[in-house]
Amino acid sequence: MTKRLLALLFLAPFASLVAAQSFPTKPPRLLVGFVAGGGVDQTERITAAKLGELWDTQILVENRVGAGGTLAADATAKSLADGHTLNVCNIASHSIGPALYKKLPYDPLKDFTYIGLIGTTPNILAVHPSVPAATVAEFIAYAKANPGKLTYGSSGVGTSPHLSVELFKSMTGIQATHIPYKGGAQSSADLVGGQIQFVITNLPEQIGYVRQGRTRALGVSTTRRSPQLPDVPSISETVPGYDVTVWYGLCAPAGLNRSLLDKISADLQKAVTSPDTAKRLADVGVEASPNTPDQFRAYVRGEIAKWAKVVKESGATAD
Repeated sequence: MTKRLLALLFLAPFASLVAAQSFPTKPPRLLVGFVAGGGVDQTERITAAKLGELWDTQILVENRVGAGGTLAADATAKSLADGHTLNVCNIASHSIGPALYKKLPYDPLKDFTYIGLIGTTPNILAVHPSVPAATVAEFIAYAKANPGKLTYGSSGVGTSPHLSVELFKSMTGIQATHIPYKGGAQSSADLVGGQIQFVITNLPEQIGYVRQGRTRALGVSTTRRSPQLPDVPSISETVPGYDVTVWYGLCAPAGLNRSLLDKISADLQKAVTSPDTAKRLADVGVEASPNTPDQFRAYVRGEIAKWAKVVKESGATAD
C-alpha cells in the first residue's frame, strides 16, 4: 500500500466530518411528489421552514407531481448524495408503490438513505353533506343500497387515499368508482363541490373543511382516534381490522456519508420536536414522530411488507 493511499484512507473520515460541519454550502432542494396544499406538501413546508432556520438558508421546494410520488422519488434516487437533494419520502412512494407498480424505476430500500420520520397522520373518511350517512355503518348500508353509484377521489393512483378506499371496499363489500386527481387538495375541493361523494384522504387535506361543516367526517383510518378530531370514531370500530397510518419522512440518495447523515438527522429531530413546529404540524392533523435513520429504515421495511399484502388482497392496480 502506497503512502499516498494510506494518507487518503487516514484523511477520509476527517473530510467527511468537515463536509458535515460546513453543510449546507448552497440552498438544498426538497423534492415533493404531490401538488401544493396536500398532506405531503403541507407537512414538508412546515418542516422545511424550520430546517431553513436551523441551516440559515432557504430550502428550495420542488413539486414533481405524478405517479403516486414516485417521479420525485426517482429524481432523488438519481441525484448526487451530498445532502443537497432531499425527498419527502412517504407511504405512497416508498411503501405502496413497490407493490403496485410492476416497473418501479428505483429500489425503495437500496436507492435511498433514510434520514428520519417527520410525522404520522390518519386518513379520514369524509362525505359530501348530500350523502345520507352520519356513521360508518350508515355509509356502508347506503353504498350497498346504491351499488356502483358512488364516486370517490384520491390524490392519484397508488397513493394512500386510493389504497385506503380499495382496502375499505374489499373489507366491506361496497362498490365505488375511483376518480384519481393530481393531489389530495384537488380531490378534497371537489368533494366540497359535490363532484364526488366521498374520500378517505390525508387528514391535513380535510380537517379544515370538516371544522367548517363543509364535509362530514365519519371515521379515521387509524385504530386510535385523532387528537384533533376526538369525536370522530375509528373506522375499525365498525370494520374490525381496518388500519391505515400515513407517514411522512425525509430521505436522500443512497451513499450519503454517515457524518452528514447524522447531522441532517439530528437537525430534523430538532426541527420536528421544536414546540412551534410540533404545534403547526398538530394543527393540520400530523403527529410529530421523529426517529433515527436505522429505526426509520426498519419501519419502512415493515410498511413495504404490509402494503404488498394489502395490494394483493384488495386486487388494486395502477391501471
